[in-house]
Amino acid sequence: MNADMFTGIRVVSMWSEIIHEFGDSPSQSRVVRFLLENGFGVTEDGRICCNGIEIPATAVAKAIGSDRRVVDATARRILERPTLRDIFLNMRATPDVSRVAESLGFTVITVLPKNASERGIVGAAVRVLADHQLSIRQIFVTDPQFSEDPKLVIVVEDPLPAGVIEQIRALPQVRQVII
Repeated sequence: MNADMFTGIRVVSMWSEIIHEFGDSPSQSRVVRFLLENGFGVTEDGRICCNGIEIPATAVAKAIGSDRRVVDATARRILERPTLRDIFLNMRATPDVSRVAESLGFTVITVLPKNASERGIVGAAVRVLADHQLSIRQIFVTDPQFSEDPKLVIVVEDPLPAGVIEQIRALPQVRQVII
């Protein structure tokens, strides 16, 4: 087993552990999923935070159609589990440049995979862009375990030369490309 395979197994195991840990509580499971999808963490005293800035439990509850007490109970439960505690105390959010790309003069390429669990999707798309010497500003992938419609989003700084999109579309892992 190579190192990449081991890392992939460890990541899948981590997600499985998180999902399993909250399997007995659908409402707390929704809170955890929301925190992970948004890069929100938990402070040492059990408050929800984003990059160190506290987010009121009422705001999180409202966003997911839940109750503040469920959010608070979920944060306490996270802090009680050493593995989850470490993950959520260190969680960080990253800005999504794709939402302002047009204003910055960038191009956004969204790749919808045939099978998001298949390996090599990111590498194949990046190889096409690298072959055209395009400057990549940001890449993010929505996790297939947390997203109903997983995707690869690539923000490039340069105008796209002819044929790039067709080459990405032709990759065997790709179902659809959106510009």
